[in-house]
Amino acid sequence: MKELLSLFKALSDETRLRIVKLLENGELCVCHIVAAVDMSQPKVSFHLKVLKDSGLVKDRREGKWMHYRLNESDLFKRLLFLSIAERIREEETASDRQRLETFIASRPEEFADIATGCCGRV
Repeated sequence: MKELLSLFKALSDETRLRIVKLLENGELCVCHIVAAVDMSQPKVSFHLKVLKDSGLVKDRREGKWMHYRLNESDLFKRLLFLSIAERIREEETASDRQRLETFIASRPEEFADIATGCCGRV
């Protein structure tokens, strides 16, 4: 039961739901998430830690940068993510997407691809 409580507690915050919605399209570096949700890196890292501790996201280090992705390792979490994605309208997270796209477009060419290297500026 503690695992379920942790899971639903992690999803009880609007910022964390916004982060989950951003990650539905794939892995992101923490700098991308910071730019998208327009918050300080320490605040975003706090929310990411809650999501990670609940088992909802996984992380990996690449050099000095942390990358996050949804943890879809079990069917319950996959269904939960699908349910979240379905219930959060695109209009509600459009500004997050726009900030992310603007951030990516403003980076130097060598950092233009999310999947390679990171992050030209923070």
